[in-house]
Amino acid sequence: MGAVRRDLTGARSGDRRHRELPHQVGVTFVAAVRADRLDSLRALLAEMGGDPAGNAHIPFGRVGGIHYARFFLLEPTADLAGNAIPGELFFMVDFDSPIPARLDNLLTAGAGWEEILGHCEGFAGTGVDACKKFFREHAVRDAAYYVNTVGLSVDQVRLESSLREALEQLVDGSPELHSLDPAAIRAKLVDFVRGTPALEGSLEAAQPPELAWQLRELGHLLLVPVVGLILLPLLLVAIPLWLVALRLHERADVESAEKPQPAHLRDLEAIEDFGPVNQFTAVGFIKPGWFRTMTARTVLFLVNFGARHIFNHANLAGVKTIHFARWTFFDGGRRVVFASNYDGALESYMDDFIDKVAWGLNAVFSNGVGWPATRWLLWGGARHETAFKNFLRVHQAPTQVWYSAYPTLTALNIANNSAIRAGLRGGEDERSWLSRL
Repeated sequence: MGAVRRDLTGARSGDRRHRELPHQVGVTFVAAVRADRLDSLRALLAEMGGDPAGNAHIPFGRVGGIHYARFFLLEPTADLAGNAIPGELFFMVDFDSPIPARLDNLLTAGAGWEEILGHCEGFAGTGVDACKKFFREHAVRDAAYYVNTVGLSVDQVRLESSLREALEQLVDGSPELHSLDPAAIRAKLVDFVRGTPALEGSLEAAQPPELAWQLRELGHLLLVPVVGLILLPLLLVAIPLWLVALRLHERADVESAEKPQPAHLRDLEAIEDFGPVNQFTAVGFIKPGWFRTMTARTVLFLVNFGARHIFNHANLAGVKTIHFARWTFFDGGRRVVFASNYDGALESYMDDFIDKVAWGLNAVFSNGVGWPATRWLLWGGARHETAFKNFLRVHQAPTQVWYSAYPTLTALNIANNSAIRAGLRGGEDERSWLSRL
């Protein structure tokens, strides 16, 4: 995420950046909300949430390069020592690069940014420049960021969806095609695409992100293991000591028995399951003490490394239904927010994690206050199904505004559409390729 921060604060975008082949980047903004403006902000977010794509304040559907975006308000609360924490406004967006140009488009879209930021502590300016300055000052670095398929732009997703729909309509409406052999059918479909200007670009192979970005990622992939090897003698001493300390902390941890309140569940259910893709936002406190803070940050560093270099093609350790996800520290590192965009209902989403990657959930979330009891960081925890599901619902925060550029497409649909496009140029058995339509 270092590149994200540089893009946000860079004074110039330059022609070269505008010619970049896109990769996806997450941007997160958080600011404290004035106590006397909470009611006004709630009403404003509710209005925007009714039409995220076309509302009069920030019409996300008119801003290019956005996969997903969300606003949510965390209500005022108290920390573990009882100190007051004001309400906080979050904005999260999943962009295609280049970020400077995307942010300029976003922050000049509609007339709502000045109105929204006017609810935040410390914002006293007017005009676009003041909004940009405040936004940059309150952008925070994500600790870990996951992309389902790196390099798959919004434009590519939409093009390939249109391609599939057009080919399906052609096949369904042309009975004469059914009498041809599979190779002849594909040839007819290729001719159709070549003669349709809106689809002609799909005959070309999808381009990967630019070479400079790929080289930076390769450098990161190589650098982290090299540093690990250099530090190996120290780690061989430190890890046994850390394991002892971990087990002592686990034995002293207090598991929460809290259950979600009916009113809270109603608020969450009111914004879920309107289509095949859903949003999820959860917030919690890190357990007190330097040990848990250090462990949480180390685990999320490793999660980020894995998401960037290993689980970067439609598979997060066995879970294939997540489009984007991020983990972000805030409130001086006392709290963490987890946000994702996923397919299906929440119940199946939680079951997916329990069945396929409970150990990963434990590694990350067992550092949070109230998590079900774990053993050696990886075991137990999320395997306690009822306690785990109660914990998630209790800590889930309503997402008042949620935008998706392609709300009817699951991750499986998107992957299938990409395979249909690739199959236009051959490489897959014609019969298998046609079965994708």
